[in-house]
Amino acid sequence: MPGWLIVLLCVFPGLPLAVFVGLNVSRFFRLARPSPMPHWMAPLIDNPVRRLLYPTRRVVDQLGAEPGMRALEVGPGHGTYTLAVARRLGDAGKLVAVDIQPEIIERLQRRIEREGVKNVEARTADVHDLPFPDGSFDLVFLMMVLGEIPDPVGALREFSRVLKPTGRLAVQEWLPDPDYHPAGTLVKWGAEAGLVLTAKRGGFFNYTLLFAPGRG
Repeated sequence: MPGWLIVLLCVFPGLPLAVFVGLNVSRFFRLARPSPMPHWMAPLIDNPVRRLLYPTRRVVDQLGAEPGMRALEVGPGHGTYTLAVARRLGDAGKLVAVDIQPEIIERLQRRIEREGVKNVEARTADVHDLPFPDGSFDLVFLMMVLGEIPDPVGALREFSRVLKPTGRLAVQEWLPDPDYHPAGTLVKWGAEAGLVLTAKRGGFFNYTLLFAPGRG
C-alpha cells in the first residue's frame, strides 16, 4: 500500500468508508454511470476481511481454471486473484490481465515482478476492442467488474469472440460491491450477447456464472 494512502487512512480513517458508502448508494439508485473502480482503491478492496469472506482458493476453484490453460482476466485490481490463477495454470499455461487504467497495469506489473510469477502478461486494453484474435483463450474471467463497464452486453460479445469454441467465461459478483447486479441481470445480458449459461455457483450474495460461447 503506498505511503500516501497509509497517511490518509491514519488522518481520515472514515474517508474510505464514506467513499465506499457513497458509491454504493449512488449506484444502487443508478445515480452514477458505470465506470471503472478508481485505481487508488484497489489496495483497499484487497483486504483481509474480503479474503476471509471469500478465500482465494475457493474463488479460483469456482472459476474452473486448470493447468495449461490460456486465460484472460479483465480488471485485475490489486492482483491477488491474478497471481493465484496464474499459479493454478502452471508453467504450461498463461494468463493475460487487461485493464483500461494504466495505473492498475503498472501496479500489477510491479507485483508480478516482485513475486516472481513468470506466466502473466499485463497490458492496457479496452474491453470493447480487445487486441486478440478470435478464439485466443480457454478461459475469460471477471471479478466484480462487469457492472463497471458502460456497455456490458457489447463487452460480453467481445469476450465471446476471443474465447475458443470450447472455452468458458466466468463472471463473479459479490456484495457489498457498489456495482453488484443480481444473477438474473447477468444471465439476461449473456443471452443478449449470444452466450449460453452452463452453470451457476453460489447464492444471492456471492455467485459465479459460467457461460459458453453460443456459436452454432
